[in-house]
This record gives sequence, structure tokens and C-alpha cells, in this order.
Amino acid sequence: MPGLIVPADPAPGAAPDDVARHYVAWLAHLSHARRLSPHTVEAYGRDVRDFFGFLQQHLGGQAGLVELRALQISDFRAWLAHRRSDGLISASLARAISAVRNFFRFLQKTGVLENAAIGSLRGPKIPHGVPKPLSAPDALRTVADAGDLAMEPWIGLRDVAVLSLLYGCGLRVSEALGLNRDAAPFGDTVRILGKGGKERLAPVLPVVAQAVQVYLAQCPYRLTASDPLFVGARGKRLSPRIVQLGMQRLRGALGLPDSATPHALRHSFATHLLSAGGDLRTIQELLGHASLTSTQRYTEVDAARLLQVYGNAHPRARG
Repeated sequence: MPGLIVPADPAPGAAPDDVARHYVAWLAHLSHARRLSPHTVEAYGRDVRDFFGFLQQHLGGQAGLVELRALQISDFRAWLAHRRSDGLISASLARAISAVRNFFRFLQKTGVLENAAIGSLRGPKIPHGVPKPLSAPDALRTVADAGDLAMEPWIGLRDVAVLSLLYGCGLRVSEALGLNRDAAPFGDTVRILGKGGKERLAPVLPVVAQAVQVYLAQCPYRLTASDPLFVGARGKRLSPRIVQLGMQRLRGALGLPDSATPHALRHSFATHLLSAGGDLRTIQELLGHASLTSTQRYTEVDAARLLQVYGNAHPRARG
């Protein structure tokens, strides 16, 4: 199937042919209909193959459609206990549950079988990390000074332009580096291709558009419309690793913490908008989050900042 990347063993060897056929169809559904990344499809496929390997030992033979339909909550819990004994951390265990649940949901939606027991399966609670944004002065200083450590002036201008998009538009590194030359000059917005192939419009501040234009004016390569907007020293599409290494050097030069990564500029974009009165729904759209839950993490950052200010400023707090 074009564009479908699956593991080397595309079907679970511990399942009969009828189940294996639905397994391959499910992977195609994840890749084409759901438009999940190849890495996610591969990880999900691996988790489900491991599940069938467990069932073969647990049931004493291959698990066909009849066996899958008859599985009880105790069978699923036995699988979880087995995976936990393998040393799987909570995050990986949660992903495995999501993969198996998704496979069963696919079987139900396609009219193959239904198993109600898996709906009762609960995974481990995963503590989510709170984003660590830069302060507004540090974020502005990072963008402004990004070009100071470059070996060539045009590369310095390029680095300023990239970081301007991360902080000024809230883009992911992959989204900024995925832009082609025909995206610029920017108008009031730029069309971004985000995770899962989802498109969104990101507003562009004049200072961000200007940074990109200044870079393009000095770029030594004649870039056509289909060429990358941001290129490396050899004229190929700029690698995220180069941006990360540049930010690492910048951290040392500016005395910033290790949490000051390129992605931290996107966190800073969201946090500073929220602090200035932006509403969560709008910020969700700007960031391209599929779920409001992802965006709500920034309220925790803002609350933490308010508590810190309160603790530092209130006279009773110093008692």
C-alpha cells in the first residue's frame, strides 16, 4: 500500500490468517484514514503483535476471531501484568493499551466482532509534564541573538527567522522547517501542515515576516517555489538537529537553563498569550492541538507563575 510503513513482520505470527488480514487492514486505516505518523503506526503494530504473542501462551493456542470476542477483563488484566513484568514503563504501557483498544474498536466499526470487556480496561495514570516556557525577556533575547554565533551572516539571519516563527507563531520545529519557498512572502497568515496532516492558519506578525524576508534576501541559493524555505549550508532542507544544536550553543552563551529548547519557544508563545488574556480555545487553534486538554497544561504554568509572584511579593509570605 503506497505510503504505508509497517514493521518488518507485517502480521502477528501468533494469529490465524483471518485476524492477520484485519490487522493489516487496521494498519492501513491508521496510516491513510487517521493519517498517523509512520512511527506511531509502527509502534501500535508492534504493541498489537506483542498482545497476540501473549494470547498464544495465555490461551494455549492462536487467538482467532472467536477467541477475541470471548476475552474477559481478567484476560486483558493478565496481559497488562505480563507487560509490566517485562519492565514496561507507564507511558509505554498506556500506549500499548491504546493500541490494542484501537484495534478492537476497528474490528467493531468494520462489523467483524465486538468485545465489551476491553472498554473496562484502565491503564496507569501518567503524570504529565508542565511546559517550561522562557520569560518574555529571555524569549525575545533568544530570538534577537540567535544569529550571533553563526559562522556566516546569512546563516545567522536564517536562525533568527526560524526562531521568530517558533516564538512569534507558535510553530513546532518540524512545521517551520516543513515550509516551502512559496509560503513567503507571508501575508497576515501562513498555512501550516501540522501533526496528522491537519492544516491550520497561523497569524504572522510583521516582525516575523520581515525576519524571513531579510534571510531570503541574503540566502546564497536561488530557491524555487517548491524548494525548502529554510536550507542548510549545502542548500538542502534544514535539519531539526541543526536548530537544536544552535539553541544548545545559544543557551550557553545567554546563560539559559537546559529547558530552553526550540520547543520551549512554542511553549513560551502559548504561555505569554494566556498571561496577556488570550482564551484557551483560541490558543488551542493557534497551536493546532486536537484536544483542549493539551492546551490546558498552560493554565498550570500560568498558575505556577502567579503563585511564585505572590510568594515573592506578599509581605506575609516572608514571615
